[in-house]
Amino acid sequence: MADQDGPQRSDQPAGGSPADETQVNPDEGQGRGRMRYQDDSTTPREPTLAEKRARVAAEKRQEEQARAELAEQERKTQVRRRVMVGGGVTVGVVALVAAFYSGSAYRAEQTAVQEFCATGQGPATVQNPDLCDENYVQSHGGYSSGGMFFMPIFLPGGGFGGYNSYRYGYTQPGTTAPPVGQPVSNPSFTKPAGTNITNTKGQTVQRGGFGINSKSGSSGS
Repeated sequence: MADQDGPQRSDQPAGGSPADETQVNPDEGQGRGRMRYQDDSTTPREPTLAEKRARVAAEKRQEEQARAELAEQERKTQVRRRVMVGGGVTVGVVALVAAFYSGSAYRAEQTAVQEFCATGQGPATVQNPDLCDENYVQSHGGYSSGGMFFMPIFLPGGGFGGYNSYRYGYTQPGTTAPPVGQPVSNPSFTKPAGTNITNTKGQTVQRGGFGINSKSGSSGS
């Protein structure tokens, strides 16, 4: 029969061993290079005790830092408030002191009087201040008594003509004495207390409230 004598057909490739339909990769199925994904149906893993403690510690640190920042902000606010209050108090005190001294200076100026040397008789006329200086009077043969200064009168022919008397007078508060030889309106011959007194030389005879006499030789009665 032809089937026995002719070449027999074979499904195997020539020169090869019997082959399977597919070649199997020995690495296949071992998981190399493959990624696994977790879908929504996967149950989250419960955190470990160490992770829970770390999370609690981190939250505690954040809370402490927030408290520290708040405390520092409050401290700075208090410092600024104290500086502002202190500055306001300082400005207020300075203004008060300045107003006090300004007012005191104004009152002192309005109540100050001037001491001048005047004639002892008749209308008060301004004289040379040396005639009311005890040292000057004594050095020129005169003397002082009871707040009056007496200077000898020498006549042109060399005779003695008696004494001229002089005394201290005081102007009204806030006024000054006129020049030598001029009369003074409403003078006082009693030294006022508690006020500033200057003489016609510009020297301070008495400071207000102290009643201190200068070396000008004031009688001060």
